[in-house]
Amino acid sequence: MTIDKSRLPSRHVTEGPARAPHRSYLYAMGLSEEEIHQPLVGVATCWNEAAPCNIALNRQAQSVKQGVKVARGTPREFTTITVTDGIAMGHEGMRSSLASREAIADTVELTMRGHCYDALVGLAGCDKSLPGMMMAMIRLNVPSVFVYGGSILPGRFEGKDVTVQDVFEAVGQHQAGNLSTCELEKLEQVACPSAGACGGQFTANTMACVSEAIGLALPNSSGAPAPYESRDQYGEASGRAVMNLIEKNIRARDIVTRESLINAARVVACTGGSTNAGLHLPAMAHEAGIDFFLQDVTDIFRETPYFVDLKPGGQYVAKDLYEAGGVPVILKELDKAGLIYRDCMTATGYSIGEEIDKVTREADGKVIHPVATPLSSTGGVVGLTGNIAPEGAIVKIAGMSEEQLQFSGPARVFECEEDAFEAVQKREYEEGDVIVIRNEGPSGGPGMREMLSTTAALSGQGMGKKVALITDGRFSGATRGFCVGHVGPESAHGGPIALLRNGDIITLNARAGTISVDLSDEELAQRKADWPGPRATNYASGALWKYAQQVGSTYKGAVTHPGANAETHVYVDL
Repeated sequence: MTIDKSRLPSRHVTEGPARAPHRSYLYAMGLSEEEIHQPLVGVATCWNEAAPCNIALNRQAQSVKQGVKVARGTPREFTTITVTDGIAMGHEGMRSSLASREAIADTVELTMRGHCYDALVGLAGCDKSLPGMMMAMIRLNVPSVFVYGGSILPGRFEGKDVTVQDVFEAVGQHQAGNLSTCELEKLEQVACPSAGACGGQFTANTMACVSEAIGLALPNSSGAPAPYESRDQYGEASGRAVMNLIEKNIRARDIVTRESLINAARVVACTGGSTNAGLHLPAMAHEAGIDFFLQDVTDIFRETPYFVDLKPGGQYVAKDLYEAGGVPVILKELDKAGLIYRDCMTATGYSIGEEIDKVTREADGKVIHPVATPLSSTGGVVGLTGNIAPEGAIVKIAGMSEEQLQFSGPARVFECEEDAFEAVQKREYEEGDVIVIRNEGPSGGPGMREMLSTTAALSGQGMGKKVALITDGRFSGATRGFCVGHVGPESAHGGPIALLRNGDIITLNARAGTISVDLSDEELAQRKADWPGPRATNYASGALWKYAQQVGSTYKGAVTHPGANAETHVYVDL
C-alpha cells in the first residue's frame, strides 16, 4: 500500500528540497529513505513507573509499532504524563488528577502538531489518561485508534477475589477495630498482583468500554488483562488498523458523533460504570463541537437497563467480563433492545452494526445478563437536579436496593475532604446524616478531587448505607453507597452547595432524580447575599492555578478551552 502524502501533515517535514534539514534528523535516528516518505504515525503512551496501570504500556507500544510497519507506515513513539488516582487518592495529590486529563490532551496535541504526524495510536491505562488520549484524537481529527493497557488481575485473599477497593474499605474496617493491622498488611500485599488498571468497573475500565462502544478502539480490545500476551496481538492489529484509516481517510470525528456518544453512554449505564463518565463524555464531545452535557448523559442512563454485574455494585471484575465475551456481547444485547445506533463508523472501517453482526457469543446470564431480564430497568448511574444542584449532579445506584434510592436527613457540612475524613475516622457524625463536602469542585479545589478515602472509610465502618454524602467534587468509580457528586454550580462559583448549613434537611431521590434542601427560594437568596465569596486556596501559582482560572462548569465536562465550535482550522487539514 502506497499512500499519497500530498494531503498528509507529514509532507511539511519530509517532502521537497526545503525539508532536507528535517530529513537529516530522521536519517540520524536510523530511518531509511523509504520510511521517511511513508506516513508518520504517532504512537503515544502514558507509560510511567507510578502505578501498575501504566507499567505495561511501553511493551505494548512495541507491538503497535510493528503493526504500523507491517502496513507500510513509520511509527514514531512518544510519551506523555499520567497521574494515577490510586496513588493520588486521599491527599493533596488528587488535585492533580483531573487537571492531568487536560495536560495529556494538550501535550499529545503539541507533540503531534510540532512533528506533523499523520495519525495517532494512543495507549493509556489509568482513569484520566483514557479520556485525555481520546480527547487529543478528536481535537486533532487525525485517523486514530485507541488501545487500553488492560486491567489488573484480581488478587486472592482468604479464598476470595479482591481488588484495591477492598483495601480502601479495609482501612475503614481497621479504624473501626474489625480488622487487625496484620490482616490489613496481608491484604495490601496480595490485592494487586500484576500490571494493569483497577479490575472493577471503576473509571479506567468504564472508559475502556467507552473506547470500544464509541468506535475508537478495536472490538474486544479493551478486555484482556494487561499481563495477557494476547494484548500484543491487539496492539499489532491496532497499528495495522490506523494505516487502513489513513488510506480511507476516516478521521476521529467521523467516528465520534452524537450517535456514537449515545452508544457509549448506553454501555456505561448497562455496566454500572463510573460516575466520571458523566464528566468525560461531555469533554470528548466538546472536542468535536458537539453539545452533549451531563443532563444528556444522565437522560440516556435513565432509559438504559443495567444488566452487567460488575464491581463495585456487583460481583465480577474486568477479567470475568472478558471471558464472558466482553463489550461486543454487551453491544449485541443492547442492539437486541434497539438501543444502539448501528450506522456509527468504527476504527475497523466498518460500522458498529456490522461489527455486532459478527458476534457469535451470547450473554452468559452470570456476568452479562440478557437485556430482556436486566438487574434493573434503569442504568447504574443516574442524574439528579434540584435547588442544591441547578446544573445537575450524579450518583451511582448500581447494587442499591429500591428502598435505598431515597434518603433524607440533616446536613453535616465540611469545607474540604480532609475535614470530612477526620470526622469519619473519629465517628463524629450520626446515622441518617447527609455529609456535605464542598470547595472541592474543578475551580474551587482546585482539581475536583475524588472522595474514595472518605466513602470507603464509611463503608468499612458499616455505615455506607446509613448516611448519604454530597459534594461538588467527584467520586471514584469504586465508590458505593448514596454518594452524590458533580453538584453544580460548584461552591467556588457561588452554587447553592456553598450556602448549606449544619442541620438543613436535605432530601435525595434517585428514582425521581431530585436533590433538594428544605429551604425557600427567599432564604437561599438571602444566604447568597450574605455569602462571603469563594474560599482561598493554597494554589496561587503554577499548573493548578492556571487550571483553576481556565476550567469551566462541571456539567459541560470541566474543560479548559473553547473547543471545536471556536475552531478556525483543524490540524489534520493544515
